[in-house]
Amino acid sequence: MSFSEGPEPKKPRTSSSEIQPFGNVKMTNNGKSAPELRYKRMGFEPTPELRAEWKRRFGKEEPHIATLILARGGSKGIPMKNNKKLGGLELIGWVIRAAIDSDIMDSVWVSTDHDDIAATARKCGAQVHRRSAEVSQDTCNSWVTIDEFAKYHPEVDIIVDIQATSPCLHPFHLHDGMRLTLKDGYDSVFTVVRRHGFRWTDPKWGIQPFPLNFDPAKRPRRQEWNGEIVENGAFYMMTRDVEQQGLMQGGKMAYLVMEPEYGVDIDTDLDWEIAEQRLFRFGYHGRTPKTVKLVVVNIDGTLLDGQVQVSPTGEELRSFKTTDIVGVQQLRENGIEFRVVAEGDNEVQRALAGKLSAKLEENCTDKLTVIDAWRQELGLEWKDIGYMGYDISDMSCIKKAGMSACPSDAYAAIQKHSHFISTYRGGQGALREFCEQIMLQHSMGTQEQSGDKVVYAS
Repeated sequence: MSFSEGPEPKKPRTSSSEIQPFGNVKMTNNGKSAPELRYKRMGFEPTPELRAEWKRRFGKEEPHIATLILARGGSKGIPMKNNKKLGGLELIGWVIRAAIDSDIMDSVWVSTDHDDIAATARKCGAQVHRRSAEVSQDTCNSWVTIDEFAKYHPEVDIIVDIQATSPCLHPFHLHDGMRLTLKDGYDSVFTVVRRHGFRWTDPKWGIQPFPLNFDPAKRPRRQEWNGEIVENGAFYMMTRDVEQQGLMQGGKMAYLVMEPEYGVDIDTDLDWEIAEQRLFRFGYHGRTPKTVKLVVVNIDGTLLDGQVQVSPTGEELRSFKTTDIVGVQQLRENGIEFRVVAEGDNEVQRALAGKLSAKLEENCTDKLTVIDAWRQELGLEWKDIGYMGYDISDMSCIKKAGMSACPSDAYAAIQKHSHFISTYRGGQGALREFCEQIMLQHSMGTQEQSGDKVVYAS
């Protein structure tokens, strides 16, 4: 077996988490993906000798490459997880997007037994293979489902089984894997990650546990140990010959090492929460990511901390964090408009808006209408707007905005529909973190700054 460490470390791919239109596979008149684009994406030009080798391996000089995503409706760990929205997009949508935008696939398929998943697959640009009940049982493994697909599609020469539960997969991962398959002649290629865990036996019948992969007397430091190679299941590429042997890995094998930030694998509810945070920064958000041009926040519970303290003299005191102010200033420096809405009317929010030189709409009972008027004034679309809120009254704007966010202490329903959930509470740095995410997606640098709480009196 051989292996590849994958590409050189890359800057995280970032963009707005709005659902993006999916690209189409570039086609020639005969329905094949354009060869010149396909091989350019993979980083090589096929020689006559290589094509002759493909003719021997596949019976043709242009093998048909098909993505197959297995997505049944009976998932147990997280019910209907394949159709559940993650970061504003159904889970299967993330890997469909990566497969289509790789520009190396002749066809992209979702194998499912569920009508809703089938509808989502088609909406995202994939074709649907309606799997039979026989291969949709809890006891069925992946191979039997792949085999059923292969029997119905004899034109397919290379199957790329992508797991929907790996939403941080990028087109470049598929390029690297397929280069190993076509250029280097591997029959099966699969993804792995490096793990640095010390493993022990599971003691039974009172037997003392013992180490499996290290010597306790010579415990290695992390930097002295390359770790272990562990499958993460992002994809399994296999030739038809390997699949016909009842295998997903066989023949001449290679693995592709994914960087840890991309190696997300969702199995439990806890994995889902971790994936939501990592996906925003490291997920693939489309060919032409949308950029935010206007940021609007509900001042209560986001910029202000939502708490009111009363001084001995009867003054109401509210606080915010100076790092949030720095975040807004950085938005402005990079040409992003910042405005504020507030449901109430008090001197504190007016003073704060004045300090930020931000347009403020007070006593705002219909935020959606106000922001829509601002959108038209600035000649923008809703996809160009970022919104941060925390209360149920923010729901319509959270759902409408191209990029939505909330503090960690926002209402549960708001968190459910937000693209980004800050690790900080409102008035405690949540807005600054949202600003950093926006600028990260604009490929703008941020500078770490710290700040203390500031108290205004009204």
